[in-house]
Amino acid sequence: MRTVGYIAVITMLGAPALLHAQPSPDDQQPPTAQASEIAAPPVIDGRLDDDAWSGLEPLAGFTQREPSEGEPVSQRTEVRVGHDDAALYIGAWLFEEDPSGIVTGQTLRDASLNDSDAFVVVLDTYLDRQNGFVFGTTPAGIEYDGQVTGEGVGGGRGGGRQQRGSAGGFNLNWDGSWDVATTRDDRGWYAEMRIPFSTLRYGAGGAQDWGLNLERRIRRNSEQSTWAGLPRQFDVYRISLAGTLALEAPARRTVTVSPYALVDGFKDYGAASPAVTFGRQIGGDAKIGLNQSLTLDLTVNTDFAQAEVDDQQVNLTRFSLFFPEKRAFFLENAGTFAVGASRSAELFFSRRIGLQGGREVPIQAGARMTGKVGDFQIGMLNIQTDEAFHFNDETGLSEQIAPANNFGVLRAYREFGNRSQLGAIFVSRLNTADSEDHNLTYGIDGRLGIGEALTFDGWASLTTTPVPTGEEAPGSGFNGGEYGFAGGMRYVTRDWQVTTGYRQVGDAFNPEVGFVNRRGYRHLNFRFLRHLRTESVPWFREFRPHISGNAFWTLGGFNESYLFHFDNHFAFENGAFFQLPGFNLTGEGLEAPFEIREDIIIPAGTYHNLDWEFRANTNRGAPLSASVGWGLGGFYNGTRFGPNATVTYRYRDKLTASVNANYFDVRLDQGGFTTAVARFNASYSFTPRLYLQTNVQYNGDTKDVGTNVRLGWLDTAGTGLYIVWNDTSHTGSLDRTGIMAGPKQRQLVVKYSRLFNLSG
Repeated sequence: MRTVGYIAVITMLGAPALLHAQPSPDDQQPPTAQASEIAAPPVIDGRLDDDAWSGLEPLAGFTQREPSEGEPVSQRTEVRVGHDDAALYIGAWLFEEDPSGIVTGQTLRDASLNDSDAFVVVLDTYLDRQNGFVFGTTPAGIEYDGQVTGEGVGGGRGGGRQQRGSAGGFNLNWDGSWDVATTRDDRGWYAEMRIPFSTLRYGAGGAQDWGLNLERRIRRNSEQSTWAGLPRQFDVYRISLAGTLALEAPARRTVTVSPYALVDGFKDYGAASPAVTFGRQIGGDAKIGLNQSLTLDLTVNTDFAQAEVDDQQVNLTRFSLFFPEKRAFFLENAGTFAVGASRSAELFFSRRIGLQGGREVPIQAGARMTGKVGDFQIGMLNIQTDEAFHFNDETGLSEQIAPANNFGVLRAYREFGNRSQLGAIFVSRLNTADSEDHNLTYGIDGRLGIGEALTFDGWASLTTTPVPTGEEAPGSGFNGGEYGFAGGMRYVTRDWQVTTGYRQVGDAFNPEVGFVNRRGYRHLNFRFLRHLRTESVPWFREFRPHISGNAFWTLGGFNESYLFHFDNHFAFENGAFFQLPGFNLTGEGLEAPFEIREDIIIPAGTYHNLDWEFRANTNRGAPLSASVGWGLGGFYNGTRFGPNATVTYRYRDKLTASVNANYFDVRLDQGGFTTAVARFNASYSFTPRLYLQTNVQYNGDTKDVGTNVRLGWLDTAGTGLYIVWNDTSHTGSLDRTGIMAGPKQRQLVVKYSRLFNLSG
């Protein structure tokens, strides 16, 4: 049977930037591409010498977004897009007049594209002009993929940055099943992609239009050019400005299964009689396409041995620290469930599931359904965890740290175009052994886009937490203090960025499956930033003077803190940066004494201070780069000095290593202290799918050194072989910390998973 496919071509024969003005992207209509028939699919080897790519009439269009908006791309660029009944095929000819200037970047899946040459594809498969899939690569041939939600705008409706990505914006932790290969020669570099239709989600099969944009990044001159022209204030995730690709997509359902097997050895040196315990576990995930746009994900005996460890942090505040989610199962489609204020009042925060006090809680099974039903984007999640116990060194007993819980989330929202949408969410935690122990969260959220520049966001939420018999309710006011709401505005043009927002959280607001770093407050923030371009200076890009501020008050009107920030950024063409002057006017109000460290208690009162901060970095695309910074000035009734530095070295596309140190020297009337966090990261990539990573961290507060070593031999969609070594050792004195110096815990884990596509 003859394989029939279709192909579209998008091409730009680049030319040096002209001196006369080019048409603004605002004045141009988004481009379109009509598919053309091909007889057979190409072989994905990065060579682009297959008959499928030849004899096709190119379409012109790539223009710069940075540095010279509207100018033609500086280097000749050709892109061809085709498909058969199984997959989408994309070939890119990325010519370069100076091949020695190509920056290869790091050979590691989902490595940053900011510090290398790159090619990126964005597919809006529902043509809703708000959401899409992202596939990218570099001359090193890496797989870079993610999901865009709400045109990549985080905050407001939901979540800011997650690890390597953003819930409610751009989620880099989504790993699709696809293939890419690249090659290089004396004329440039070339990329060839195969993206199976089973990896994508779209409407019913047949003739249809998808949103499409393509981006080329040339690192040596910090250039970013796109097929569908974009104003420089927006990036390629501004899907409403994308072009359109007509194609014939098949009607097919996806069924994949990813089983895993795991063995590990663990030794807890804090136990009365330390001994190595061995364990084994099997489980897996399944993905079932209920239809072409609705997907059911299932998990059994979920394990996250391959997940990255948390970065150590120093807390000098009175409020909880935020540690981002790093487990891929929860981060896939994370933007669907993101509602609330990022890192401060999130209605659903998946780290509440399967973790308790930094310790793992067994996940027995779970299911998640996401996709589109009519005009609505929906998400449903249900996970059952087992009870968890921990050995108490002081009592010599095993104590329960978490009961068996059932976690549920229901989420739905409707998009109305031009970034506007309206939605609702319901989150629950139920103790399956005690019906009186539960927590419920209800929320609504919305976004209104006006024109291209102005966006309004808002959300409101109530929680329900039963009060044990004989105890008084902890809160007061509306709904017993179990409420929160917020609203904000964002105005973005080529020259201006203006944001402002207000948030209020009741004194008993309690989304237990969410994240709240403080309660009982009113919060106001604002920011004004001006972009000042220097087109006549080839080595300098722009000044960014700005002023920002925020303040917190208790519900009774007491000012807990304020900060007014005055600054100017200096950005260079090669990516180097520094800020000056970076002055802050700060205030801290304490209604009660605050114990910042053991035996150091700051009295109640209001403290006004001035401090100076500085940040700078060299060209991060260079083999050797550095970032430095510090904060210096008043702190409560004393002073604080906090320098930090990171040095990064990259050897070709194989080795990347960095050393980071954060130091704090605090001097107060009640006493002083110093603390530090140091981190060493290194990765060596044998191939784009075989790598070795090391992460060593030291925390000056705990006096612990943590080591995480991971060998990954990847297959597709994040599956493969992982060998993981975890070690925690204590370096403090017994008198100072109460813990004997030496090893605390050690673990070796071997995990193998495999993806089986059962959909044919």
